[in-house]
Amino acid sequence: MRTRFISGLPLAAVLLSIIAIPSWASTQPYGPNAPADPAMGAPGTATMHADAASSDSTPLPGPGAQSVSVKKVGLKSACPSILTGTDDMPVAVCTKISNRTPYVHLLDPSTGESLVSKKLVRSKSSDLAGGIYSYLDPKNRLVLVNAAGYLLRIAHKQSPSGKWRLIVVRKHQIGYSNVVGIVPDYKGRVWFATATGNSPAAGAVVGYFNPKNRRTITRSLPAGEQVANSISASPVGVAIASTYGQYMFRAAPKNRIVQLWRKPYDRGPARKPGQLSWGTGATPTFFGPKTGAEFLTITDNAAPQENLLVYRAKTGRLVCSVPILGTDNSGTENSPIGSGRNVFIASTYGYPYPKSATTGPSSPATAAFVGGMQRIKVKRGGKGCRPVWSNEVRSTAVPRLSLADGLIYTVSLTSNGRYKYTTIDPKNGVVQSSAKIGRARFNTLQMVGTIASDQVLYQGTITGLVRVTPRGPTTTPGAAQKISVKVKAIKKRSKLQVEVNPNKASKNYKFKIQKKVRGKWRTVKVTYTKGRFDKRTVNLRKGEYRINVPKQHGLKATTSKAVRLKR
Repeated sequence: MRTRFISGLPLAAVLLSIIAIPSWASTQPYGPNAPADPAMGAPGTATMHADAASSDSTPLPGPGAQSVSVKKVGLKSACPSILTGTDDMPVAVCTKISNRTPYVHLLDPSTGESLVSKKLVRSKSSDLAGGIYSYLDPKNRLVLVNAAGYLLRIAHKQSPSGKWRLIVVRKHQIGYSNVVGIVPDYKGRVWFATATGNSPAAGAVVGYFNPKNRRTITRSLPAGEQVANSISASPVGVAIASTYGQYMFRAAPKNRIVQLWRKPYDRGPARKPGQLSWGTGATPTFFGPKTGAEFLTITDNAAPQENLLVYRAKTGRLVCSVPILGTDNSGTENSPIGSGRNVFIASTYGYPYPKSATTGPSSPATAAFVGGMQRIKVKRGGKGCRPVWSNEVRSTAVPRLSLADGLIYTVSLTSNGRYKYTTIDPKNGVVQSSAKIGRARFNTLQMVGTIASDQVLYQGTITGLVRVTPRGPTTTPGAAQKISVKVKAIKKRSKLQVEVNPNKASKNYKFKIQKKVRGKWRTVKVTYTKGRFDKRTVNLRKGEYRINVPKQHGLKATTSKAVRLKR
């Protein structure tokens, strides 16, 4: 998926707390994902396409194929990027409808409402610039390059009174204002790609900022090549798809960038209807059955049918080129899901993007949006690929695969113009459930949904977002029915010790520390238990506290008794 602005609307567009995949999910024929990037936050939620590899899959369970509640949050903005960190606080980058200015919003995890927002610099050079593509680092700070060319790290902090703030804690000028893709490599260097070059004829710029020496290292792509999607990283290298070819880069000694390989693809005669520019519509996706990064995939722009291209990530050797979808819907602007030996693709051919969002004429000039999704599987040993299934779902969001519950989540458009929360069985492509979201003002415009903890799905719309949660008992396999929390003051009543039961060795519990302020309970900190016994000791100021444990892991919420600290 890429992000552009339409009359002010963006289109989509410890070292590390590892989120463990539940043991009951190990029977799923998907994953593993690429190793967690130590310079990025929680896998599955730290960036628009889930992780550094852009797998568009998550180790967290979603709301499921059951009755759900849909809460609509109006922000008078389009929100293509909604991320959550290890503290479970959602951070969204949205663009104001009225003035095309991007804002960062910190959302209330219990409601989805904005707690505080921070204005970013409006881009004057590129519709894709300004921070729409971003990620969270291991300290839950939002990392982006703004439209003034500054690499920012934005933290969210809460005062003892409960008031939240968004604070720029790091700021470095990298010299490029039209950055459209950003990802950290596994050594912490922040890679980026610009939309265009330094002149109309020049190629886009690829580079990285090294936090250790604060140097920015760059190189240019061949003349005329642009970048119109995000970029991806794995232990193999950094993958960047231009409008002409697929590249693999890595950093080398003496502040150099080495091109490991480049593979041109069939870019077709022109942009297709339902695409934003001429060339691939895909962010490169790493996937594989052993390391999670043996393969790399994109789609080309061949006519009349596009092809799924799968490469060996280390060498660039072509594993397969498979025609995708049908003769009336073969085109996509979305990043594919990659997991195990499976790739899932959603068609955007004919999708009704406003003309102001597109670049150059399309061929044909118009087409109906018929939708459709397809699963392609790499054969054992990487000896080619084969189609598995296709369906007719008209997906209007970038789909996401849950490795925990074995469902694909997206938003679909019905024939009468309604948008629906939709779950799909990845084994056979059959729709498992749907729930009404709304009509035109809840258009999801091919933006990405993010699955957070507690089975919550956040999905951006052109006017804000929707928050989808399970209604009634959850369907998480093997879940206990009751939860309890013990709280006591220790160390001469200067520290609070929290213990949540039942113990879950492979998971942590999120809990809220609430302080009584002027007779009302206010959340002053959101954190997690640690270790197999689910205990945590917290230093706090003098006052009266209690612990709230929200519903999670299939268990009901609970609140502890009050405890007073004397320090």
